[in-house]
Amino acid sequence: MKSVQSKRSMATWIATAIAVVFGLLTIKSGGSVLFIGGEYRQQAGNYVPFVLWFNFLAGFLYLVAGIGIWKRQTWAAWLAVMIFTASVLVLVLLGLHIGSGGSYEMRTLIAMTVRCSVWAVIALFCYRTILQKHVDDGVH
Repeated sequence: MKSVQSKRSMATWIATAIAVVFGLLTIKSGGSVLFIGGEYRQQAGNYVPFVLWFNFLAGFLYLVAGIGIWKRQTWAAWLAVMIFTASVLVLVLLGLHIGSGGSYEMRTLIAMTVRCSVWAVIALFCYRTILQKHVDDGVH
């Protein structure tokens, strides 16, 4: 009988890959604007600092979540839910920033919407495949 960790579906591979690749790209792009500056900062245009910092730091959590999803750990499911919830909160704050006349780039609004959508799907996947499986197996 295979353990939960050794039995990985294609969906687990995909969720892990998305979390890890998303994390690496987020760290690279955010870090370039924050720490290298120059051309990267010019290309970013009217970036919103709190969104940039959130995304940069969240990128590290994406990597951790990806590892946990791969290992089918219950904490990874809760981390995915936390990432989704925090992303929605930042999207709401971005909306308030925009509504109050703050400068922004449309691609920031689109990217935050995509992030929320991706993490909603990953969190739901984790709920169904990790949390429910642990509950069904009597693991707490």
